Amino acid sequence: MAWFQRSPSEGKKGNTPLLVVEGLDVFYGRAHALQSVSLTLASGVQGIVGRNGMGKTTLCNAITGLVPARGSIKLGGEEILGLSPNTITKRGIAYVPQGRRVWPSLTVDETLKLVARKKRDVDRVYTMFPRLAERKGNGGGQLSGGEQQMLAIGRALLLEPRLLVMDEPTEGLAPVIVEHVASSLRTLVAEGEIAILLIEQNLGVALDVADHVGVMVNGRIAHQMPASQLAADRELQEQLLGVRSGGDHDEAADATATPPAPADDAAPAQVYTVMRAHGQGAPSVDDLAPRAVRGFNRWNAGGTAGPVTDIAREPVAPPAAPVSNATTDARVLEFPVAATSGRAAYVVGTFDTKGRELFFIRQCLEKLGLRVVTVDLSTSGKTSTASVHPREVARHHPQGESAVFSGDRGSAVAGMALAFEVFVRTRRDLGGIVSAGGSGGTSLATTGMRALPIGCPKVMVSTMASGDTRPYVGPSDICMMYSVTDVQGINRISEKVLANAAHALAGMIAHPPVESSIAKPAIGLTMFGVTTPCVQAVVKRLEDEADCLVFHATGVGGQSMEKLADSGLLAGVIDASTTEVADEIGGGVLSAGPTRMDVFARRALPYVGSCGALDMVNFGAWESVPERFRARKLYRHNATVTLMRTTVDENRAIGEFIAAKLNAMQGPVRFLIPEGGVSSIDRPGQPFHDPEADRVLFAALEQNFRTAGDRRLIRLPHHINDEAFADALVAAWHDVSRAHASARRA
Repeated sequence: MAWFQRSPSEGKKGNTPLLVVEGLDVFYGRAHALQSVSLTLASGVQGIVGRNGMGKTTLCNAITGLVPARGSIKLGGEEILGLSPNTITKRGIAYVPQGRRVWPSLTVDETLKLVARKKRDVDRVYTMFPRLAERKGNGGGQLSGGEQQMLAIGRALLLEPRLLVMDEPTEGLAPVIVEHVASSLRTLVAEGEIAILLIEQNLGVALDVADHVGVMVNGRIAHQMPASQLAADRELQEQLLGVRSGGDHDEAADATATPPAPADDAAPAQVYTVMRAHGQGAPSVDDLAPRAVRGFNRWNAGGTAGPVTDIAREPVAPPAAPVSNATTDARVLEFPVAATSGRAAYVVGTFDTKGRELFFIRQCLEKLGLRVVTVDLSTSGKTSTASVHPREVARHHPQGESAVFSGDRGSAVAGMALAFEVFVRTRRDLGGIVSAGGSGGTSLATTGMRALPIGCPKVMVSTMASGDTRPYVGPSDICMMYSVTDVQGINRISEKVLANAAHALAGMIAHPPVESSIAKPAIGLTMFGVTTPCVQAVVKRLEDEADCLVFHATGVGGQSMEKLADSGLLAGVIDASTTEVADEIGGGVLSAGPTRMDVFARRALPYVGSCGALDMVNFGAWESVPERFRARKLYRHNATVTLMRTTVDENRAIGEFIAAKLNAMQGPVRFLIPEGGVSSIDRPGQPFHDPEADRVLFAALEQNFRTAGDRRLIRLPHHINDEAFADALVAAWHDVSRAHASARRA
């Protein structure tokens, strides 16, 4: 059914274009946001693309009368510049603003009936968006981000406009919702006398829907061309935007992939400059002439107090002090365009209790020119204004949304954490992630952060960062920042800490690590302080042929190595220091858990292991040793570390544990036993020298180990830190590497 049934007098007059914009200028105080913008839209869909902060939203606001402007805006040949927003709406322009602004207290049905002239018009919306029909009794704040966008589009269509202005309609939406919205836009243009001005950062959607596209750069439409021309020219896409089309529609793209680093001989990336304020020593405007930003504009001028009342140019004068919440010192930051296009900074957390703090972080990031997606992880059921609604996250739970919102707070939080872990893996535009919260919020956010690959920027501001962070960081590369004060409100302390977190994330996103040029295979090695000579000697012998990654066997170190092995980033391991097993058996603080070494039962990787530091269980300072262990043989390693010698019974259990793990391994295995001692303090004259305990350990290994074709246990008379033992480990590595290569060729 066609949406629009107008009389000829309501349509276009002759061959007059529907929308003509000429010489449009918009100022925010002294900031020149739009600079002589000209645009003609006769019919169909006109796309406007460009980086965040280039003036796209200001263009929408100017056309709809929301900001003062000068120049000319004609609708159907009639001047509308200077008219009030409601008059412009009556003339035939409807606006779908960025951020899916819907009334949270009104139900879907109430919202649509408030705008509709006839009941059948509401039915048309439900026909176009069946999901809204299913949720007609739900409040706007209870909808997912995708459903809120459908509601915003439906509300605009009920005004029966001649021109539909849409600002970032697919921002933060799941791929299936993006496709639904894109399909709906194509249908609208095909069925009715309607034209669409589409502002999009998703280049794939813009090229799929639009007939023509304009590229905005620093407040100007720098290029205009048919969408088909830009879609067919990948090189032009890179040149103009630093991105390739596809976005969420590119099913072949890897969900966690980041844009490849440019070649050394590639053309230098375009750079724009962001000045958050004018601090002492900041360069003058004239000094910035060679850069992409010229003169005063919205990116390098200070804020202004109050509304704009005079849009005429003003002489350059010292800018007023900024009045926004972000009052940290001014910085000049340079972001390569190609490095950040298409990637968003995700601000996640419980917006029902930490909304003010999280929106402050968003504000800081947006001031730096980054696109921001806010994700609400709250389980209270309260209204959410985040880009991604809690229910949208909850739908990623393996058992569905109801498994999260079960009514029990404990299970709800655990369920949301699991849903968020799945959710983040689906976000193809995620360039980095930041959160702030207390213990509950930290647990929720870091669960998802740990699911992201090593190298993806992760920043967590937490009240828990000054304590034991292992439950939150785990084997990942999360950057934890202590909040100093509680994460509750914006004050002179929290403002600095949260702004620093935002700037840290922005820097990581803007300057991602260059892909390593090392072509050598990566090997994981475990080391402890008392096995350092052994591992250093092995690395020295192998560094010319392998990229040796050494992990401190402190529990999380072993977990980190095994996470990389499980992800396929390691060619194999030399697990010289299996001391974490002693902590697991003996009750120490550096256990890697009962699943230590299980990854090699799933992954057929070359494995060389030994008994490094299995003579000790680790505790903190002397006072922290549990009372039940005070009578044991203890050794004060330093002021914060106390070691406890493993007993005969513990060594027997350790030997059985390791042998069972070795027997389950799928790849070639060599496990070397150093009969001369397993650590630097396990030799004659040293505090942990105990030949009987070592003998029981070695015997338990040998008795429980099942020798097979490429699985061998080797006893050597050397001490673990002897040069000869290092030679034996290297020889064993070469042996398992050859066996692994032969098995893959077979």
